[in-house]
Amino acid sequence: MNPIGTLETAKAVSPLKQLQTLGQSIWLDYIRRDLLKGGELRRLIDEDGLRGMTSNPAIFEKAIAGSNQYQDFLDSFAGRADLDAKGRYELLAIRDIQDAADLLRPVYQSTRKRDGYVSLEVSPYLANDSNGTLEEARRLWKSVGRDNIMIKVPGTRAGIPVIRQLISEGININVTLLFAQEVYEEVAAAYIDGVEKCAAGNGDVSRIASVASFFISRIDTLIDTQASERLKTEPDAIRQAALQRVQGKVAIANGKLTYEAYQRIFSTARWKALAAKGAQTQRVLWASTSTKNPKYRDVIYVEELIGPDTVNTLPPATLDAFRDHGKARLSLTEDLEGARKTMADLAAGGIAMKDVTDKLTVDGVKLFADAFDQLLAAVEKNSPRPTTSNINSQSATLPADLETTVKKNVNDWRALGKVRLLWQRDAGLWTNDDECKWLGWLDVADSQLANAAKLKDFAAEIKAAGFADILLLGMGGSSLCPEVLSLTYPQTPGFPRLHILDSTDPAQIKSVEKKINLAKTLFIVSSKSGSTLEPNIYKQYFFERVQQAVGADKAGSRFIAITDPGSKMQLVAERDRFRHIFYGVPSIGGRYSALSSFGMVPAAAMGLDVDKFLDRTKQMVDACAAATPVEQNPGVMLGVILGSAAKTGRDKITLITSPGIGDLGAWLEQLIAESTGKAGKGIIPVDREALGAPEVYGNDRIYAYLRLASEPDSAQDAHVAALEKSGQPVVRIGVSDTYNLGQEFFRWEIATAVAGSIIGINAFNQPDVEASKIETRKLTSEYEAQGSLPAEKPVVEEGGFKLFTDGKNAAELRKSAGSDLSLANYLRAHLARIKPGDYFAVLGYIEMNPENESLLQALRMSVRDKKHVATCLGFGPRFLHSTGQAYKGGPNSGVFLQITCDDAADFPVPQQKYTFGVVKAAQARGDFAVLAERNRRALRVHLGDDLKVGLTKLTQLVQEALR
Repeated sequence: MNPIGTLETAKAVSPLKQLQTLGQSIWLDYIRRDLLKGGELRRLIDEDGLRGMTSNPAIFEKAIAGSNQYQDFLDSFAGRADLDAKGRYELLAIRDIQDAADLLRPVYQSTRKRDGYVSLEVSPYLANDSNGTLEEARRLWKSVGRDNIMIKVPGTRAGIPVIRQLISEGININVTLLFAQEVYEEVAAAYIDGVEKCAAGNGDVSRIASVASFFISRIDTLIDTQASERLKTEPDAIRQAALQRVQGKVAIANGKLTYEAYQRIFSTARWKALAAKGAQTQRVLWASTSTKNPKYRDVIYVEELIGPDTVNTLPPATLDAFRDHGKARLSLTEDLEGARKTMADLAAGGIAMKDVTDKLTVDGVKLFADAFDQLLAAVEKNSPRPTTSNINSQSATLPADLETTVKKNVNDWRALGKVRLLWQRDAGLWTNDDECKWLGWLDVADSQLANAAKLKDFAAEIKAAGFADILLLGMGGSSLCPEVLSLTYPQTPGFPRLHILDSTDPAQIKSVEKKINLAKTLFIVSSKSGSTLEPNIYKQYFFERVQQAVGADKAGSRFIAITDPGSKMQLVAERDRFRHIFYGVPSIGGRYSALSSFGMVPAAAMGLDVDKFLDRTKQMVDACAAATPVEQNPGVMLGVILGSAAKTGRDKITLITSPGIGDLGAWLEQLIAESTGKAGKGIIPVDREALGAPEVYGNDRIYAYLRLASEPDSAQDAHVAALEKSGQPVVRIGVSDTYNLGQEFFRWEIATAVAGSIIGINAFNQPDVEASKIETRKLTSEYEAQGSLPAEKPVVEEGGFKLFTDGKNAAELRKSAGSDLSLANYLRAHLARIKPGDYFAVLGYIEMNPENESLLQALRMSVRDKKHVATCLGFGPRFLHSTGQAYKGGPNSGVFLQITCDDAADFPVPQQKYTFGVVKAAQARGDFAVLAERNRRALRVHLGDDLKVGLTKLTQLVQEALR
């Protein structure tokens, strides 16, 4: 039989058919489309008595790579972005297995379910994964939908309990990769256990079939090699003789003794009780029966292993050879004493059979996995792929230890088809909680493209209305994407300029108000839930101010709302006759909402070419689809790198962005921190930290450089090159132009979801953000009831500064400060708590402006350069909806310095008893209370009302404390 051409015509009397009379069934270890459709398989069944088939990855790989018979089928998947290479292979294989099973069904029926089977293998990547093997076997069994198939499960430690369970469920199993008699007996016991369990559940045990595939020629190949090597140096004549005698003999001897065990196991009273109910024995199947050594007879592993109730699965060449010159006789039970003598000689020669079979099992798993790699590569090579010529580039330079972990996780994602599971919204990728309810962002780009005409009409309306400014009122995920857009793109001629308000600091609110003309401003109230405190009080303030400017009857026409359907904000917008209400998607969380209405409505209002933006974004969506191999999938690979780094101690990511896209870091900061920082795990993002020499960094970071190709920064280039040269892990992303920014939104959303899966957390909730909100509500409620916030007592008050902390932190700091309880010494004691692997975070509840940021940057850089730790800077309360989650719920490796101040001016929130300054103070105190409750190392510094003087002095004190 020629596996590439047409099957040879069978002789009038085939030696293969003689095997049937001796009780042995011949199966074919081969499958290909022309075999099924050209009539060859039917002739083999009729003329040679073929009674079954087996397949494996290597067989399918040769069939796909060695012919064009599958090209039409692979071409048909061109539009299936949901299918990765494994998914396409499975559909292809299932079609062949179904067709082969249908051709063999008459054999199945005529032999009363004893023969007529086709075998399909679970992914070899799952050989040591019990749960994965169990799930995949069930899925393949159901997908093929034929009762005359067998699912191939390896006889590994992880596979044996799976065999027991699957048999109990009535799923036919071909147990593969068996080399050792002892393991065979465990497999047989698992089979009997499974049949008993099925019977106990009133299952029909007569429908269960199984074979135990015992590999033959590989044993002789390995032992012959070892024996030859030993003979080169073996001085003992007795050992020499033993080693010479075993060559070419052990595989057959091992098979004979295994068959002896089969006869014993299936003649017990226990088995006979099951046989009485119709159960079939689990036959031994001889596999790997082609001869590898040309010195041996080419059909030796057929002729010497013939016996009743056995199966031999033959590759095409061996089938042809046996038909041509094979000799059939009952050989399995011949000279069992000689077989035992061979095994004794092996031990006498110093070769342990257990070592041999253990190695063959490990090697066999690897060989099958390697073959599966080649198979998937062949599928990928022969599959049409969409072009992604305008995709932002991505590369990584990783140290060897991280590279090893990344490869392991890549294999895991490929083996388990996890990219497909992500796109199928399978919560099992994370914690099996409610993750499946929060993956609407996966296809929002498509829905937005379908909705592009409405966005274009809205943009034209806003332009025609003559608005000069847009002020978006929001927090966190509702405001950060619009902020990135406003700071990245220049004002579009004829369109209003976009501003963002995401602070309750009175000075910042007034600063923003001064930039706009209330009568010519469009206000976007952006709140997913509609109940978030800040957008509601912003709306109350500015709605009142607009009423004063244009009149109560016209105020509503200056406002639009972006919110989820049915929210409180929808009711407010309807009551106050807002110009428009745009709806979010309930299955998209705030930080994943950049491409939804929360990002695209402001984009359209500011005159961005939304069609172009989304078209570019769609290219990244397609590149990250399930059909893209893991190694080529930009979002998945980035996530694997980030997750692998976090799991190996690099749990901080330094974000380096070209100046032209500098604010992208703030959006990434929220996405990463709020998604991963929980349950004591996570990735701490480090944004806007000035780059330093390699020696100021520890080994707890990974670096992401998002480089704008049209406006690169040479100083950044030099710093990043130095980091790479020093051995630090660096991911480089080349952003071709600013209209590719949407690609980064999607790439990093995918990456964050993947990293969350690897870290082992729910990447879509934010449990610790709510904790701060609760504390804030308590304080504002007390203010409304009492007219003031609860009194506080500082641990130190000196020179216009007050230090506050909780009891536990206060005790630790007093102990460290000793007798010197000065402000400077308390700061010194606090900073002394920073250890290698920690990070230092400055949390400033002050106006966010360039002057204040410059002073705080100097403070954080002093700590970074002295302590060689990562440093973070956040302005409150905006960071509460961003990094605040990771600070409270992530790794307890942060040391926090919170900064508050007396507001030089304050003003009330309309319809409330409190002021904006009171809200900010309550937020700061609520934030600190949760940090303390989570046992974080935290200290609060309260400045006077001269903020510039206070910040300058504080920076000097910190720098002195570090000396």
